[in-house]
Amino acid sequence: MATLADFTALVAQPPDVTSADHGRHVSYGVTGRTFAYLWPATDTVGLKQLLPDQLDLVAERPEVFEVQFTAGAYGWVVVHVEGVDRTELAELAFEAWRLAAPAELVEARADRLPT
Repeated sequence: MATLADFTALVAQPPDVTSADHGRHVSYGVTGRTFAYLWPATDTVGLKQLLPDQLDLVAERPEVFEVQFTAGAYGWVVVHVEGVDRTELAELAFEAWRLAAPAELVEARADRLPT
């Protein structure tokens, strides 16, 4: 079972990640593009995903994933952190970062997941 501490450690590992505390939530971005949110009060995070991936995650495990919103080709998901393990959380957070990061950062990082 993953924790919010796992998420904050994982989300900070790819290059050029910034965070902003908004009181009730924290947003994470790369080069000015938001890719994740953290809501400590509910032990949930919001992650940018491709729309088909959002739909698959929610259909597969609705007790863990919720539709947050959609924007064009992207479907944001709410993740109940206690419902995933650290490895899955790393994969989800890394994919969200890759969807927001410029191509040169994605290429430089390659497929090295956060650990």
